[in-house]
Amino acid sequence: MPIEVGMKGRAETVVTPENTAQAVGSGLVPVFATPYMIALMEGAAVQDSLAPDEGTVGTRLDVTHDAATPVGMKVWAQAEVTAVEGRKITFAVAAYDEAEQIGGGTHERFIIKPEKFLGRVRAKGNA
Repeated sequence: MPIEVGMKGRAETVVTPENTAQAVGSGLVPVFATPYMIALMEGAAVQDSLAPDEGTVGTRLDVTHDAATPVGMKVWAQAEVTAVEGRKITFAVAAYDEAEQIGGGTHERFIIKPEKFLGRVRAKGNA
């Protein structure tokens, strides 16, 4: 099934001491880290509609992290396809905890053929 505008994805986790700002060095307090919120948003981006020989890579992210989430609370992200232009897919993304929306923005991904993509990466490493 091709990726189409309106398709949605979701990813969730629980805040642990290991995914806090304090643990990853992005802050001094034990709250859900922005890098992990971004990873959750990327994880919510629709992937299961791709052909078996396809994958995606993130190329652009414009998000805000608006509220802190303590250890022990569940967090989740949602992504909705807002545009498909050739291999480029644009998503509206949002993240929530059990109390409120904690972030949101837009995210772009490109459909790739992993073997071809990795071939170019390997060639770059040999340059």
